[in-house]
Order: sequence, then structure tokens, then C-alpha cells
Amino acid sequence: MHFGQGKWYPGEQLPRWAFACYWRRDGQPLWERPYLIDRELPNKPVDISTTTTFVTKLCQQLGLPSDSGIAAYEDAAHFALVEQKLPINLTPENNKLDDEAERARVIKAFERGLENAIGYVLPIQAWQTKDRGRRWATERWQFRRGRLFLMPGDSPVGLRLPLTGLPYLSPVNQPQALPQDTFAHREPLPDRRVLLQQRRVVTLEAPPVPPASINEISGSVRTAMALEPRDGHLCIFMPPIENAEDYAALVAAIEETAEALQQPVHIEGYEPPFDPRLNVIKVTPDPGVIEVNIHPSTGWREAVETTTELYDTAFQCRLGTEKFMVDGRHSGTGGGNHIVVGGATPEDSPFLRRPDLLASLITYWQHHPSLSYLFSGLFIGPTSQAPRVDEARHEGLYELEIALKQVPGPDDDAIPLWLVDRLFRNLLIDVTGNTHRAEICIDKLYSPDGPTGRLGLVEFRSFEMPPHARMSLAQQLLLRALIARFWDKPYSGRLTRWGTDLHDRFLLPHFVWQDFKSVLSDLADHGFEFDPEWFAPHYEFRFPLFGNVTYEGITMELRQALEPWHVMGEQNVPGGTARYVDSSLERLQIKTTGLITDRHVIICGGQRVPLAMTGVQGEGVAGVRYRAWQPSMCLHPTINIHTPLVFDLVDTWTGRALGGCRYHVAHPGGKYFDTVPVNAFEAEGRRHARFESQGHTPGPLLVPPARANPDYPVTLDLRLFS
Repeated sequence: MHFGQGKWYPGEQLPRWAFACYWRRDGQPLWERPYLIDRELPNKPVDISTTTTFVTKLCQQLGLPSDSGIAAYEDAAHFALVEQKLPINLTPENNKLDDEAERARVIKAFERGLENAIGYVLPIQAWQTKDRGRRWATERWQFRRGRLFLMPGDSPVGLRLPLTGLPYLSPVNQPQALPQDTFAHREPLPDRRVLLQQRRVVTLEAPPVPPASINEISGSVRTAMALEPRDGHLCIFMPPIENAEDYAALVAAIEETAEALQQPVHIEGYEPPFDPRLNVIKVTPDPGVIEVNIHPSTGWREAVETTTELYDTAFQCRLGTEKFMVDGRHSGTGGGNHIVVGGATPEDSPFLRRPDLLASLITYWQHHPSLSYLFSGLFIGPTSQAPRVDEARHEGLYELEIALKQVPGPDDDAIPLWLVDRLFRNLLIDVTGNTHRAEICIDKLYSPDGPTGRLGLVEFRSFEMPPHARMSLAQQLLLRALIARFWDKPYSGRLTRWGTDLHDRFLLPHFVWQDFKSVLSDLADHGFEFDPEWFAPHYEFRFPLFGNVTYEGITMELRQALEPWHVMGEQNVPGGTARYVDSSLERLQIKTTGLITDRHVIICGGQRVPLAMTGVQGEGVAGVRYRAWQPSMCLHPTINIHTPLVFDLVDTWTGRALGGCRYHVAHPGGKYFDTVPVNAFEAEGRRHARFESQGHTPGPLLVPPARANPDYPVTLDLRLFS
């Protein structure tokens, strides 16, 4: 169990927490005794004396001199200067510093006493030789002031080491902890007891020399373990380690020490290096959500088991995989449900073995907008978390086509692995050039940034968290089938220039579903039978029904549609700058059946709705774009709210409305909700309350002429008529 630091967002005093659980894939334990992992609320608080005993015992366990630990102190000079800057009528205990964190930091430092050690630093580095195996090297650090004074702050001791105060080393002699190459050959991890026995044998073979010179090895040590009592726990900050074997051996030594002293600990600091022989689950908070990154599944049964267990465990913890807006709209949590695909090892990745597989997926995704929008969240478009390659970067399609031609087929000669990355790295990006915020993200495929980027992984980011485990599994099964289909028969073709159709037709539920059914039909032609009903929950979840009415055999149905929100220009806010999102624009779909095209029309907001006939007798579809509310920051601030939307079904032969309906973005009775719905039933009630199956315009109506919008021919944008 690893207690680490999570993401650090602007304006926050400290990084957020992050929990991780590591285990060996071969079933052998990394840590044998769960009771030696300290709980969040410790049974007995730990003080500095316990830490002193622990570091001494640990040094003996590692074969190092027992006095190798260096006492670490808060910098008295810094806090003395802070004290001198206080007003003369204040003390450190009742200081009135504006910064709450700095105020607490000063009080804590003076209460603890600046002359008392707050922890220990143990310089340590793994040293491997063929003749003697693994040894742990240490160095007696010397400082100009005689003591190890930490840099001021609230972070763990291991993050506040004054490394710049150590004796100068030239860049050539500076020791580096370089992660092991992800493509390096790896033998099975040794048994935990073997790791301990290997270390002990080496210690016993050490020559009988004075303790201070045991394990003397040429060079310097610039990595260290830190031990400190914090919040009642004994926290052990792990140093950077090059490979999983050394990390496992060091963890085993810590556990043996904890067992000997019966002292539970918290492991923090550097995480184990990437190794396909280790699995990990990470839990960390993002704004508004708890992010869980699960370990890879090696088969479909394991994927089903893991996904189902994750949803069930979240429910038992009173966490949900869905949320509701105040108006009753149903949406995902916003944290994403990205699907990452690779191989059992980086070199086994199907995208590196067969680059044409990646090319097929890129082309197919671009040809089928439904794969981008059916499973997406509310925030889509060029500035979203998963923009398509053809959103806001239309010239990129031309460059992408050139790159796709450079990809060899399955029967052609292989290309270097680095070239797979180079072909697409600068094309699968967002408008700012960010490689991570792309719909198909390859920044961990074969990145030149370091070994942790060369994992052979491709991340599909256009999937948001669905509310049920089976909905998530249906998405995973769809992606698995597409990969299998392209592995057998690669897919290619000229990229489609959708133009404004992308944000006109394919943001409407009807056309998304029509395109998605063509995807399922293609899979069926290649031996993968999918029932469209498996994805009906996704359709209803992404495009909820507001209501429908029927007059004289003609039905009008209103559904939620998608709207790409614009990101505004930077604004100064306390603590920095921010960019608002104009979420005041919304879109819905109106769908009619039984319509006589040369007799009946639909009017909304005094304008004729541009129905696109679907080919089915009397069936037409259109989108209505409108301003739902008036924020302080938005595009076109002089355009007022368009709601409630009144839809009139007009008989042009009589010049009167046969009937209609009204749609409100808030409760029509003026009821104010200051809390979100507690469950799906209340949310559905709020949605239904905003739809009225009456309220058409009475009396004779002047039918407006049809006004074609060449940019968005299927969408009525009411802002154009405000």
C-alpha cells in the first residue's frame, strides 16, 4: 500500500492525496503482513524516539552501519526570520498571517521545538555486481552548517532535502537513478524470502572491517530514504529505485524491521518503477470525482470480473458512477472512463507489432462520428478532453492522410518502433498541441520522453463513465471487436471532410444512432454479432427523452442533443487566470413522424424548423440551438434567453396550429431547486416537469418562409433571429 501525493492544481496550497496498491502478478506477496500497514487512524501515535529506533534497526537489516541515518531539522534561521517579521504584539503561537497554511506551519514548528529532530534521512542506493549480488550503499552526507536543515514547507521530509548543499559533483560524476528500459528482458521476480536471503548472504560475506566503512563503494550517493513521524504515523519515504527487484528487496527489509518492532508504517515517496511483473490500482481525487486507475485485464473474463467488482465496491463505499444536474439531466461523473489497450509487455503491444492496426482505428473513427459522440460526456468539441482529429484542425486531415500512407501493411516490411510514434505524434493532438488531450492518445505508445512513455499503450478517451457496469463492458467489448476485426482485415480509405456536418447532423441523436448501427452492421459482416439493443441504454443515457405529443396522427418528440461549448478568452481571477466555458448554449432534437411534407410545418420561436427528411415516410429530424440561461461570461452577451421553447405543429392549408408543446429549462411553475436530485427517479420527475404537452399558439398563424442556413442546414439557431 503506497500513500503518495496526487495532482497539484493552481491555487491549492498542497498536492492532493493518492493511494496505490501494488502486487505481484505471479501471486507472490510484496508485503506479507497487512497489520503492519498503518491505518488512517493509527492505534498509537508515533514520536521521534520510535523513528530513531526504527531507522537504527532498518540499517542493521540492510547491512549498513547502525548510525547511517542522519537527523533532519527544521531550519531555525528561516523561522527566526519569520518570527522577527511578526508585529511586536504577536507571538508565533497567535500570529495573524494571512496565509492559513503558513500560519499553521509556524505554530507547528514552534510547538515541536526547532532544536528537536523531526525525522531521519538515510542516503541509500542499490549496487549490483555479478560476484556479490545486491548491496546497499550509503554515504555520510556533510553540510556547511553541520546539520541537515530541511527546506521550509509542509511536504514530507523526502521532498525537502537540501541536496544543493551537498559537496559539488560534476555532471559526469553525478549519480543517476535511471528507470529500467521497458523493453529490457526480465526474469521472473525472485521469491520474497530469496530477496532477503540474497541480501543477508552478501552482508555476511563483507570483510571484517570497522562498521563505518562497511559497504564502501566508489562514487557518491544522491538518493535517500526519509523516515518521519507525521500525523501519528511512521512515514517512510522511498527513494527512486531503478528496477522492481531492488524495490521489492527494500520493501521486504522495511517489513522485516516493522515486524521486529511491531510498528505499522506508511510507505510513501517514489513509487515502484514500471514493470509488467507488477500490477497496480491507483485512487486519487480530481475536481469533483474520485479517479480510479485499474490494472490491465489479460482476458475478457478478467475484464468482466474487474469492472463488475469496481462498480460494486464503489457502491458499497457510497460512491456513484453518475450524477444529476439541478434540472434533472442525467450525466456521467465527468471523470472519464478512458479505455487503454496494449500488450502483456510493451514489446507485445499489437499497435507496435502491427502499426496498420492503429492506422485502421484512426481512419475508422474518423469515418464514424458516432464512436466519438455516443459514449462521450456533455463537454465535446475542439477544446474538450477528447477532440476529434477533424475538430478545429481541418488542415490536419490532409497531413494525416500523408502519414497514413507511410504505414506498412501486415505483409510489408516492419518499420522501427520509434517511427510509429513519429508518424502520428504531431497529428493526434488538440488545438494547443497537447498529445494527451486527443481522442486517440498515443503518448504512452513509444514516447521519446522516457521509459515510462514507451509502454505500447493507446488510450481511447471518447468514453465517459456510464452509470452501470454492463454499459461499461459493452463499450469494452465493442472496442475489442473492432481491434479483432482490423487485425484480420485492415481498414483504409480517404478521410472524410465532414465540414459543418460534424457539428450539425452528428450532434443529433437520430444521425448518431443511424451511424452507429452501420458500425454494428459492419462488425456483423466480419463475424462479430452485436445486438443494437445492447447499446439502447447508452442512447437513452446520452440523449434522454424530454417528451412527445401526437396530434391527428402526427407525433413530435423532443430529445436532448449535444452542443460543443466554446472556451472563452482568459480572465483574471484571484490567484491567476481562468478560461470560462460558455455552457449557456444548448441543443435539442425534434423528430416528427406522420408528417405530410407539403402541408405540415413545425414552428419554434417564430421560425420554421428545417426538418431533414430521413427517407421514412413522414419522418423528419432537426436540431434547435438556443440560449438556455444568461451567464456573466458568454458569447454574444446581448442575446437574451430563448426559453420556454414553444413548438407549433402548423397546418399550412388552414393556417392554424393543430397543437404543440413547450419545453422549459427550469421548472415552469417557478419552483427553485437548490440541490441536485437524490436519485434517478427524482431527476426524471424534474425532466418531465419541464415538458408540457400543450401550450401551442392559438388562432391564425403566419407561416414564415423557409430560411436555409448553408452552414448548419439541419439546425435552427435561434440566435440568428434574436
